[in-house]
Amino acid sequence: DWKLKCERAWKLREDGIPTPENLDWKDIYHKKPFGRNLLKSSNPEGLSTNEPPPPAPADAPPPRMPLESYGDFSGWNVSTENIPMDRSGIPPGVVVCYLPNYSWCIKEQLIDLVSEGMWPELLDSFQPEICVLDWYEDSKLHQFVYELHVKLLGADKSTVIQEFSLKPEDSMSGDSTGWKHVSHIFKSYGPGVRYVHFMHKSKDLFVVGFHRTRLTDTSVFVKLRE
Repeated sequence: DWKLKCERAWKLREDGIPTPENLDWKDIYHKKPFGRNLLKSSNPEGLSTNEPPPPAPADAPPPRMPLESYGDFSGWNVSTENIPMDRSGIPPGVVVCYLPNYSWCIKEQLIDLVSEGMWPELLDSFQPEICVLDWYEDSKLHQFVYELHVKLLGADKSTVIQEFSLKPEDSMSGDSTGWKHVSHIFKSYGPGVRYVHFMHKSKDLFVVGFHRTRLTDTSVFVKLRE
């Protein structure tokens, strides 16, 4: 009995989690919805947080290349937002050879929680924790090089039930610390959640070459609270 297997594997009955008879429990069991990263291509460039980000080649300024050339970004909706140049500190008539040209690399995914193995009664009644983890490079390109925006959405994919945003400010001085870690846990978010919209932004700089802020080991997973 697949329903019984699920109840035993995840202690559903012990935790008072509703388990309706009309669900495809075999499908839910094989999807293993809890503790699994629900994002596709969560580490597109194959970078490890245990090692510092690889340095740019020293022999020539790095060229601007298509994002796909750095790895597998399948599953991500990728876009670029150009940031207007800041000319506020330049006196009239002064010629500047190189102005820093910043842009945001924006990557988004929409997670369908039900298709990933959750069920409405679980999400509405028990409201398991929805955990978000991410790592971004301490690139020193700017004091703001990373943003995180996550929304819990209703069945219409537009009603925002709960959201979280983070825009950390980092020091421009000193050497790079390698990777910086961010996280958030959604709890007690109320009934109606069916989708998670995940978006993170990394700042790039074009000035005598193209310099990137890299991301890695991004994850969104559902956890049955203890």
